Amino acid sequence: MSEQAKLYQVIEDAIKRPLIPHEPAKQSLKQWAMFVLRDKGFKVIYAQNADFAIERNGEKLYLKVANTNHELDGKFSWIIWDSMTKSVSVIPAK
Repeated sequence: MSEQAKLYQVIEDAIKRPLIPHEPAKQSLKQWAMFVLRDKGFKVIYAQNADFAIERNGEKLYLKVANTNHELDGKFSWIIWDSMTKSVSVIPAK
């Protein structure tokens, strides 16, 4: 498994088993995702063209968040909230 694939697995594990569940009425998906990733030890930083980035070993992984998976581009990795199943998923950049 490549380093990037391992990183996505760690991110997905963090998102799937958060300290607090995502509650759309209480916090935005972006705020929640940033909190969860920081709680798991990630360095979450500002990103000009994405919602935020994770910095690790000098490399940056850019992430965007959305409440639908209908208009995803392949340039960024996405954290998606599915309101039907009340679950979050991570979709890697292509």
